[in-house]
Amino acid sequence: MNQEAYKKLISGKNPGTFALAARLLLNIVAVFYGVSIWLRNRLYDGGQVKSYAVTAAGLVTSDRTQATVPVISVGNITVGGTGKTPLVIWLSNLLREQDVNCAILTRGYKAAKGESDEPGMLAKNCPGSAVVVNPDRLAGAIEAVKKRRAQVLIMDDGFQHRRLHRNIDIVTIDAMQPFGYGRMLPAGLLREPVLALKRAQAVILTRCDLVSKNNLTELTAAINRINPDVIIAQTKHNPLFAVSGEKQISLEELKGKKIYVFCGIANPEAFLATMGLTGANIVGSKIYDDHYNYTVNDVNNIYCDAAKSGAQIILTTEKDYNKVSQPASGAGELVLAYLAVKLQFVDGADRIMELIERSLAGKIPRKRTV
Repeated sequence: MNQEAYKKLISGKNPGTFALAARLLLNIVAVFYGVSIWLRNRLYDGGQVKSYAVTAAGLVTSDRTQATVPVISVGNITVGGTGKTPLVIWLSNLLREQDVNCAILTRGYKAAKGESDEPGMLAKNCPGSAVVVNPDRLAGAIEAVKKRRAQVLIMDDGFQHRRLHRNIDIVTIDAMQPFGYGRMLPAGLLREPVLALKRAQAVILTRCDLVSKNNLTELTAAINRINPDVIIAQTKHNPLFAVSGEKQISLEELKGKKIYVFCGIANPEAFLATMGLTGANIVGSKIYDDHYNYTVNDVNNIYCDAAKSGAQIILTTEKDYNKVSQPASGAGELVLAYLAVKLQFVDGADRIMELIERSLAGKIPRKRTV
């Protein structure tokens, strides 16, 4: 079952006896999954299972009285794209501007030829910050401190990875689909119950420009009921320009152009909605599963479909572009490009920066404070 069919099934839009039986089975599995997550969190909260930090010398400790390298975790409570990567980039560049030696810890998702989706993108957009790929976050933290002399660690997709102690937990929530149909995996998209937001110090609502103000108000109220003390900020994904090789294509140039769109991400609807903000004329599209590994045949089919639809440009995400940037046979005049986007705070950036300043105060030697 592909990603689109799975979402249709768990959303309840798929009628019929088979779909009902499948959802019942998924709900039974979700109960067992939910119990295991609850037990794991209970053990961490009660101290029966310990979390560890890393000292500036690269030593591992569970002693909270020791001085350790601060960790900012960026995560979510649902599977799929909620805008974690743009936030990690924003945080990394914010710290770099303040003369902080920062490292990004990511587990990476294996793609074609053993390459990974996010690390290359993070390295490109976070100049001066080391990107350490290791599914063992504690081992990655040790490497970042010992070999890269990191003063602050940003843990990408870290909310559920509780073995590495963190100073700040920031959770990103996609305003378009905030709570994953309200059910745990695999019956829904929740990795943890929404009550897990009690652990967070900050929640970043993403793609806020793509939902109504009433929806944002209701979502904010729901989060505050769970965690009245949490800081809530609102952001949007701003399209900047398209990039093809070394060439930039301005948004003005995209306006009215016939565009063929494809992507292999968790929330393709959000990407298509962002594409709509450019004023381009989308004449065709193809959606693949998240972290899809493109074959030569896939790329040729994309170019063929785009040519048949009369497209002038093939546009995709930066992550997908890095996987398929090789030209297809018989590509002709078609241009392959990706849409560059940037996280922009609509509200709450000052509160997030104050949280970082407060949490890091006195913990790292540097010329200035955040």
